[in-house]
Amino acid sequence: MGRLVDDLLLLARLDAGVPRRVREVDLAEVVRELVPDGVVLDLAPARVLADPDALGRVVRNLVDNARRSARTVSVTVRAGEHVELFVDDDGPGIPEQDRERVFDRFHRLDSPRARDAGGTGLGLAIVRELVASAGGSVAVEQAPAGGARLRVRLPPA
Repeated sequence: MGRLVDDLLLLARLDAGVPRRVREVDLAEVVRELVPDGVVLDLAPARVLADPDALGRVVRNLVDNARRSARTVSVTVRAGEHVELFVDDDGPGIPEQDRERVFDRFHRLDSPRARDAGGTGLGLAIVRELVASAGGSVAVEQAPAGGARLRVRLPPA
């Protein structure tokens, strides 16, 4: 219940445009610090102007979602015209017709029977709002391993 309240408060602050603490951050370092053992990492230095706590929340939410439905999860950070974060898994993937709806608040793809082990349906909505507040975008694609790929694109610092 506490997590639900925290998530709703965060979304309310984002909706209200409450300013965030923005500074230059290396996204690869954020990933390295937060991602648990067992997740495959492929990281290149990639500096962005963002709230480090918000970036951490994005990484945690994406990795937690992937780990719920897959055996293998990988996180990639690349820098170029945009800074990109990819979270790939080998799970069942996200059907094309649901790839936009998964970012809606309280939307969940899992069956009602499996919901006790899942979240509140706010994780990806929070990801989208936090990424947008940093001037970026997030999308769902098919991962090379056949599961889901969540791609975050941010402007470089």
